[in-house]
Amino acid sequence: MALDFRQTGPTVPRMILGNRLRALREARGITGADAGREIRGSHSKISRLEMGRTGFKARDVADLLTLYGVLDEGERATLLALARESNSQGWWQYYHDVVPSWLHVYLGLEQTATVIRSYELQFVPGLLQTEEYARAVISLDPDEEERLERKVQLRMARQQILRRAQPPYLWTVIDETALRRSMGGRGLMRRQLAYLIEVSQLPHVTVQVVPFSAGAHSAIAGPVTVLRPPGGELPDVVYLEQLTGGAYPDKPGEVEQYRHVMNRLAVEAMPPVETEAFLRNALREL
Repeated sequence: MALDFRQTGPTVPRMILGNRLRALREARGITGADAGREIRGSHSKISRLEMGRTGFKARDVADLLTLYGVLDEGERATLLALARESNSQGWWQYYHDVVPSWLHVYLGLEQTATVIRSYELQFVPGLLQTEEYARAVISLDPDEEERLERKVQLRMARQQILRRAQPPYLWTVIDETALRRSMGGRGLMRRQLAYLIEVSQLPHVTVQVVPFSAGAHSAIAGPVTVLRPPGGELPDVVYLEQLTGGAYPDKPGEVEQYRHVMNRLAVEAMPPVETEAFLRNALREL
């Protein structure tokens, strides 16, 4: 899939370039510490670059390519172009005043992912929230009214990925807790449930509910999102949203464990057809 980095931001080019530089370094048997010294840095700087957590300086990339024995002008030009893209800005930069630094990576992944798998415990997933429900959730965090409204606008803008020509496949599991918790009154919740039913009819959206009757289940500890970057070369990325930030477990064993959790949830949750019946029944009960 061809990507327009002007729309998707720097996250994926950073990950692609970092992944390629790591492969080149390991193929030459060069340590991260030695590579760090080559670019006047440290092993931790190389680690951040290879994980795609920061932008690249063209000079650093050129020096690393020379160290790694990459002399082909075509390959060097391609990787240096990725370095330039790694410092680009996504459309969400417009909301820079309400986007914390740790969220930029997630937004870039969300906007480019081919598959988004998530489990939500407390709230309806952000990509499936109505505007008024989003406002009720966001207002739980005390802030100036203008900033709250900008956060709502950002959340609504993020949802456009579900309506584009090549949308990601979104598969989400929602705990019954989130659907029973009233956010802003009965009418608001009725409209939110109706919207969930509507959006679940999209061919690229699957919604499942874990009912109270399921008891303890695989992801009861908290929300988790697994995103699949485009191209098939990059590993899945796990995102764990926390109260004051976000964590990205990136050890292969950890990523595999969270994939296993999501697979088990698909079995433990109600199938999509039963979920739709559950949502319609919940709507009637309100």
